Amino acid sequence: MYSTQSFLRQVLVASAFAFASLPALAAEQAFDAKAFEAAKAAGGPVLVEVHADWCPVCKEQSAAIDKIVADPKLAGITRFRVDYDAQKPVVKSFHAKSQGTLVLFKGNKEVARSVFETDEPKLRAFLNKAS
Repeated sequence: MYSTQSFLRQVLVASAFAFASLPALAAEQAFDAKAFEAAKAAGGPVLVEVHADWCPVCKEQSAAIDKIVADPKLAGITRFRVDYDAQKPVVKSFHAKSQGTLVLFKGNKEVARSVFETDEPKLRAFLNKAS
């Protein structure tokens, strides 16, 4: 018969293995130039989200993208969030005229750009352009 402690240990170990086998979600990370260049050099899809916390469109975009990248086919996207208010030089470097701008790269090449799009099917099609 198992002790409670032994049982809990087995449950924790089994849970760790189950979660480890799930695909990683493409979580947003704060924009960092070195990490951005490394992600592009790796050759995979890279999404830059020019975001403002006060922007309702940005919040909708982010929520929709979170949902879309839960799909294992799109989970490999590396996402960077540029703070529209605090990172003005970076915003300018991406030629983003407003918050709510999405810039998609495949390796070093920009493959698509979108502004103020929140429609989930359109965002899915946009993200598939880097596949």
